[in-house]
Amino acid sequence: MPIRASGPTLGSGELARLTGVSRDTLRLYERRRLLPAPGRSENGYRRYGAAAAHRVRLIRAALSIGFTIDELGEIFAARDSGIAPCRQVHALATRKASVLEARIAEMQRLLDSLRLALSDWDRELRRTGPHERAGLLERFLALHPESTASVSPLMSPGLKDRLQRKQGRTS
Repeated sequence: MPIRASGPTLGSGELARLTGVSRDTLRLYERRRLLPAPGRSENGYRRYGAAAAHRVRLIRAALSIGFTIDELGEIFAARDSGIAPCRQVHALATRKASVLEARIAEMQRLLDSLRLALSDWDRELRRTGPHERAGLLERFLALHPESTASVSPLMSPGLKDRLQRKQGRTS
């Protein structure tokens, strides 16, 4: 027996167009409990209540500043049960800002190192003929042997974590 939605409703295509997401994204949000399960029409089609568009926009806004779907699931579960998770949201955002600041500093150090290498390599290439090997990477290693202990912040986070754990075990 279909659940009937009361009041004005939107079909999934209408809601998707209105909020700029795909129908698949709406179904993902439903499965992850970010978006309440919609009512169903007589023919079984999803029918979303008027508040669904606001919720989807809220999800998109939160995702745009770094919240994860899992985090939003916890936040919305608290909200939907009558709890005000504002301090939790603030604490999460504060931690995210700290992590981001650390990543930016790490990226700035990488940029500084790369610029130094490029400056050195520019000088080296001016002394090297067009068809001669300049050995730029070898030169970098010779000038910066400590670089072999570093992991680039551009590396994927999962691979970076595995390499750092492995280095920690062997060091």
